[in-house]
Amino acid sequence: MNTLVCFAAILFLLMIMIGGRKGARSFAALFLNFVILFLAILFMADPNLDPILLTLAASAVISCVNLFFINEVNQKTAAAFISTMITLAMLYFLIVILTDKFMIQGFGEEEVEELSMFSLFIGIDFVKIGASVIIMSTIGAITDIAISITSPMHEIVKHHPNIKRKELFTSGLSIGRDILGTNTNTLFFAFFGSYLGLLIWFKDLSYSIGDIVNSKVFSAEIITIMCAGIGVAIVIPITSWIAAAFYIKKSDTRRIEED
Repeated sequence: MNTLVCFAAILFLLMIMIGGRKGARSFAALFLNFVILFLAILFMADPNLDPILLTLAASAVISCVNLFFINEVNQKTAAAFISTMITLAMLYFLIVILTDKFMIQGFGEEEVEELSMFSLFIGIDFVKIGASVIIMSTIGAITDIAISITSPMHEIVKHHPNIKRKELFTSGLSIGRDILGTNTNTLFFAFFGSYLGLLIWFKDLSYSIGDIVNSKVFSAEIITIMCAGIGVAIVIPITSWIAAAFYIKKSDTRRIEED
């Protein structure tokens, strides 16, 4: 416990020193997001509530915290939030279909021995829980990409107020392409970092490549990465288009008022 408090204090001091007030809000947002996730999990235990709807609601609140609480309400965060919600709505149908068709819900055979003492008849649809896990895993990456595009696009309009909407949209796509590769790789390496022990266990059990690829645990994580990657790819043109329409419209209105 003392170690966790020390590390939290170090993180807080560094965020304050580098980010100032925004750093302090970012640190507070970590705990707010934890509370939101914890409450969502508690409500999921109620069989009368839909886990997917709870996850979508929690994702919307998390997006508000990460965008509006940290960066305040402005054109950049509004455009990023709208883009995030549109992308999440598009991903929703894909994630539900994939979870149902690939049957990645529940636990893999590698986890059954540890859970054998517990009852799995808890009255909750594991298909919906699996979809909820994927949705929750994608929201952070989508929100990060959205604000990473709207912020530089806002600076472009600020320094080039006469830029055309199409040119601004193209600039947003160019920014998104630079972010796409690194963000997708981040998701990929985050999986291998968190499941390194499992991969070593696969080796000790003499799993072949085919056994690893077809195991439920590995397949579920890869599908999660793929869905997050698809969300990252989709949000780039959506954010670029919405931000271009948002900024140019505001810029045109301002120029008309000045004339």
